[in-house]
Amino acid sequence: MRIIVADCCAEYTGRLSASLPLAKRVLLIKADNSLLIFSEIGSYKPLNWMLSPCTIKDVTPQDADDDPATPTPEKIIRVQSTKTNDVLEVTLQHIYSDETYDLGEDPGLRKDGVEDHLQRYLAEQIERIGEGAKLVRREYPTAIGPVDIMAIDADGTHVAIEIKRHGGIDGVEQLTRYCELLNRDPLLAPVRGIFAAQTITPQAQVLAKDRGFDCLLLDYDDMKGTDDGALRLF
Repeated sequence: MRIIVADCCAEYTGRLSASLPLAKRVLLIKADNSLLIFSEIGSYKPLNWMLSPCTIKDVTPQDADDDPATPTPEKIIRVQSTKTNDVLEVTLQHIYSDETYDLGEDPGLRKDGVEDHLQRYLAEQIERIGEGAKLVRREYPTAIGPVDIMAIDADGTHVAIEIKRHGGIDGVEQLTRYCELLNRDPLLAPVRGIFAAQTITPQAQVLAKDRGFDCLLLDYDDMKGTDDGALRLF
């Protein structure tokens, strides 16, 4: 990873044209030659960039003989896409820092609290849907895809549970399709539904209630045993 802090300007030409006026910015150049230009503000998104596959070249600028008043840049970095005619040219007027670091192999992002984790914890703690509930299985197969969890409540009624991190109307519609299909099976019917998520939008709550489903808010920290907060069923 090469990190450059410099007063720079940039011109992007090709399928579109874009320019950045002179300002102090940070340039990231990755091992695959991708170049990204960042400013002090703007969160994670770069101001301009050229992604791999591309070639990159450091160009030593020539003195501007025709305009002595214009200072000669310290460096020009030219990045050319290998698939198109797009070119990103960055002119570094003054370089404050130009450092290269070997970051080694990255193991990748490990996400905590994803839907699979929520499903596993709820399957292990199935009585969260009601005292006396029993797990049938995770990823219960149907002709239109697997139901996240199939369970049986204390009354012996089958319960189809759809799990999302953030529950919206689409999730309720998905649960509706599962329940309509499962209720055609006389060995399973009646099947009721529970829509479970860490957060559920007001619109999804209204639709779930209209479809006869319960909504279950999942507290991930509590399910992991790191919080004493109570789970809410409404």
